[in-house]
Amino acid sequence: MNNKEKPILEKTTSNGVKKYFFTSESVTEGHPDKVSDQISDAIYDEMLRQDPDAHAGIECFCTTGLVLVGGEARTTAYVDIQKTVRRVLQEIGYDKPEYGFCADAVGVIVTLHEQSPDIAQGVDEGKGEFKEQGAGDQGLMFGYATNETEELMPLPLVLAHKLTMKLAEVRKQGVLPYLRPDGKSQVTVEYENGKAKRVDTVVIAAHHSADVSMEKLRSDIKEYVIKPVVGSLTDEGTKYFINSTGKFILGGPPADAGLTGRKIIVDTYGGYGAHGGGCFSGKCVSKVDRSGAYMARYAAKNIVASGLADKCELQVAYSIGVAQPVSILVDTQGTGKIPDEEIEEIVKKVFDFRPKQIIDNLNLKRPIYQKTACYGHFGRNDADFTWEKTDKVEEIKKHANKPR
Repeated sequence: MNNKEKPILEKTTSNGVKKYFFTSESVTEGHPDKVSDQISDAIYDEMLRQDPDAHAGIECFCTTGLVLVGGEARTTAYVDIQKTVRRVLQEIGYDKPEYGFCADAVGVIVTLHEQSPDIAQGVDEGKGEFKEQGAGDQGLMFGYATNETEELMPLPLVLAHKLTMKLAEVRKQGVLPYLRPDGKSQVTVEYENGKAKRVDTVVIAAHHSADVSMEKLRSDIKEYVIKPVVGSLTDEGTKYFINSTGKFILGGPPADAGLTGRKIIVDTYGGYGAHGGGCFSGKCVSKVDRSGAYMARYAAKNIVASGLADKCELQVAYSIGVAQPVSILVDTQGTGKIPDEEIEEIVKKVFDFRPKQIIDNLNLKRPIYQKTACYGHFGRNDADFTWEKTDKVEEIKKHANKPR
């Protein structure tokens, strides 16, 4: 993997300035795919409240008048899935029949089966060919961090998430009472010589009732949503596309069926860096798609926070049933203050990527996952998001300063 010459449509202007545009998107908690993610994680949370050792892979599909919950589980917990589904829909705001998808009226079908014993023996200590707790599946995960924002996340994604969060806020607080739960945002940032210069384009799709004019909606969205979030980064050349089809009255699952795990780029880094392909929501923490990706972010963020690199992308890969990763790779995209190979050795000394140690060190067996299921799993200022801590900085610096 070598991203030192990333093809990001970069152009060199006549005065030697290297210029490019990068775009990221986000979706609100009422987007159908995010409805599914939140239901999947809410069910897993309910299992964890009763049984911290619960294993699960919960999938959800939602469409007009229907929520289908399927997948696998191995737990001593009893979860009232009907009640959990309806609670999540109520919290999101699907609470009125006129939305075409209402918490009290949707049908809920449940078809869960027990976790495969062939998988179970690979993740249970003392069973299988390897006695140490192994990875719940094979696969590759990536973590990423950049110092272009205080969150150590890419600016386009940070802004996109803040816009969708603001859409939900002004809806729930009654500032814009005609808004409904579904919605999307997209932000294009212009870069010069690798530094963010300005916001070039803002796209908003806001689900709304039929009794508001497009003129009022567009004016309100610009004033109460866009301006507070990106106002300082816009200029007279910034372009705005707000409900650019002309209306967005039919929204949510009746307009577009939702599935768990279909917003993996929104969940991670907004298109920056690579992605291993596995989603997070509904998966128990023994599944390295989730816990391995959290650990990779933790390591990458601490590397950047320590000042060893301006950007860091970290890949980790596993074999099912085996504790130690089959590979770990660090790529600072040419921004490292010491060679990437040396940073990689520091990562291996400071961070333990075995599944049990990840779970213990990040305290992952807690019912915290429903809130991870919208507005991104990374870059959030929340004490429950332990993978966002930068508590390894001093240890990293000590290793970096040792004579080699």
